[in-house]
Order: sequence, then structure tokens, then C-alpha cells
Amino acid sequence: MATVIKRSPTLVLAVLLAGVTLLLISACGSNDPTPTATPPPGEGSASPTATPTVETTVPPKADGPLAAELVGTQEWINSAPLKIEELRGQVVLIDFWTYTCVNCIRTFPFLKIWHSKYADDGLVIIGVHTPEFQFEHDLENVQQAVMDYSIGWPVVQDNDYKTWRAYNNRYWPSKYLIDKDGIVRYEHFGEGGYDETERWIRDLLEEAGADLTTVEPLFAPNQTLDFTFQNTIGAEITAELYGGYERSCGLYSLYANSSVANPEYCKSKDVVTFYEDPGDRKTHRLYLQGSWLVEEESLRHGAETANFEDYMLLRFAAKSVNVVLTPEETEPFKVLVTLDGEYLNEFNKGEDVVIEKDGRSFLVVDKPRLYAVVEAPVYGTYDLKLSSNSKDFAFYAFTFGVYGEGI
Repeated sequence: MATVIKRSPTLVLAVLLAGVTLLLISACGSNDPTPTATPPPGEGSASPTATPTVETTVPPKADGPLAAELVGTQEWINSAPLKIEELRGQVVLIDFWTYTCVNCIRTFPFLKIWHSKYADDGLVIIGVHTPEFQFEHDLENVQQAVMDYSIGWPVVQDNDYKTWRAYNNRYWPSKYLIDKDGIVRYEHFGEGGYDETERWIRDLLEEAGADLTTVEPLFAPNQTLDFTFQNTIGAEITAELYGGYERSCGLYSLYANSSVANPEYCKSKDVVTFYEDPGDRKTHRLYLQGSWLVEEESLRHGAETANFEDYMLLRFAAKSVNVVLTPEETEPFKVLVTLDGEYLNEFNKGEDVVIEKDGRSFLVVDKPRLYAVVEAPVYGTYDLKLSSNSKDFAFYAFTFGVYGEGI
């Protein structure tokens, strides 16, 4: 029986508001290289995977499985090849990630702090890059992402999911802490838990003989949620939305968090089809106008146009929006962006949006990656419209946030 991979979001951040627990999903997930979205229990919400229960203190005895070796990997970045067995005596943090996963990106600042603070005391972070999309298999793309995000620890490609499966992993991001004897002592899936993870790092380093009396712990809190989101009873956040039919049609439609609203979408695989925006829009749904090609992993513009007449329009509930885009060819292209019918401005644009002299707001898509599109002042429900004249405009996924700052 085939297993289903679940990319972000899956783990939960619980917010208690007026006796109502709101679930904010914050991890990616899977144990098989065929990702799909998490099944929805109802419109506008995502079905979370329960956060695993973990001990809050290091047990007196080193109980746990022996760490699996890094098997079936490809190229190493920032390091010569490493083996878990050869790292005995040190504390190893295995971080499973992929470079367009927004949940992974949100953990980078904390990984950077731990790498900076504890590397000299015996902490070895190894980023295992297990790709979700086909373009993430490419070494140059991963190398570029490592540079873009200023990742200084060793990274290894796990294109065939062999190390992923050796750890029985299911999520992006996932962290496994291995002690000096090679035993997995702690696991954490998704965002959050940074203070707890650092306590484990420190305790395992001290077990290995490190003197941390002069190294002050950060014990960082989780990211701060947007004030408006926290104080809106019944607030929802739009769940991750994919562009390709692999995650949105047929068997996988059972696991879709959000959907493309046009009924022709799943009937027109790999065929350029003309879509019409019905105009009567619901929150958490994507609407298409013009010629589009539904491919396995992406939704691609189906024709060259002149006046940005073809578009995708998404009514979402969130504070921030990110989109995974890639040029199908080598030439960069522009995507016109509006929010509630207006061009973006300095107060609501994502960091990748460019405001031109005439006031129009664009994304310049020059490489396959995640682009920050919207960073609204407050949480709310908005209409986001993306349009490009280029046939190379290929959309893979939308992700959403409700944090006070950042993506």
C-alpha cells in the first residue's frame, strides 16, 4: 500500500481564545516521496497531526534507538562527507529540511544561534536536504539556497529519501538529537519548541563533558502571533495550497487542505485549458481566469499574453503569504501582484515584491524558490491576485503565516 507524504502544515500551535482552541499548523510531513496536503475536516481548516509528547528533562539513563547512518546520500555542502559513527563523543543534531518549506525557513534563526553558540563545545548540526519538488533535487539550487539563507553547518542531499526512511521520518522540518554514544535521545517535529530543544542540546553536551558555565542559554520563545489573530474569536488561517494535480486531484484530493475552485481543474491534466473566474468567491479558494496548464507538480500559465489579462486570484485568511514559483525556462519573468484590487505598498508587501516608479507591484521570478509576497499590517481576509504575461509562470504552492513579524 502506498504511503502518503504530508508537506506543511501538520503540527499544531494551540492558541486559547475565549474558551476556543485555535489550531495553527506548523510543520511539513511524510514518509514517502509523494507529498500531499493534510486532509481537511471542513472548509477553511486543516486537520492537524497531534504534537508528539516528549520528556521535558533528559532521562537519567540513555534510553533510545541507535541513530541510523546517513545512507544513500549525494553531495555535501559546507563539509566533507560525515558519518554518524565517526561523530561519537559529540552531540549531533540531524535537521531534515527542504529549501522551499516555509516551516523549515522559520527555524533557521534558531539553528544559526545553536550552531554559533555550541559548535565549539561539540554540537554538530547536519542539515539533511530531502526535496519535495523536482527542482529541489538540483545541487546548484540547493547550494544557492544555502548561500541565500546563510547556512553555515554541513548539508547533505538526500534526493532518494534513503536517510529520510532510515530515520522513519515523516515531516519537514524534523530534528533528531543524538548523544555522545550515538543514541537518539530527543525528537522534535515542526516549528516551535526552541527552548526545550536548547535544554536538550545543553544537557547532552554536558553529558559529553562540555563545560557550559560561561555559555548563556537563549531559551528562545516561539514566534509571536499577530495580535489581531490572537484576539479574533474563531479566526482561521488558510491552509497550504498546492498547484499541481498530484496533490489536488484523484486520490490526493482526499488530503487537500484547500482547493482550486474551477471545476475544470482536475479534468484538464496536462492540457492547456481556458478557465473563467466565476466572481462569487469563497475564502480559502483559488480562482483562475484565462489559459492554464495543470501539471503534476505545478499550475502553469498556458499562453503568452500582453496585458496581464490571465490571472489566479486567491481569497485567503492570514497575515502573510508566500508562494513557490519557478521559471520553466532560464529567462526571468515578472508577476503583477495586487491585494484587494490595489497594488502593494511599503506597508503590506512581502520582501520579494518590487514597487516600480508607476506604483505597480511585481515579483521578479529569476530562480526556483519561495517568494515572500504579502506582509499585511494585521491578520485579515484578503484577495490576492497574481498575473504574468509569460508562459513560464509556474506556481507550486502557497503558504500562509500569522506571526507578528517575518514570513
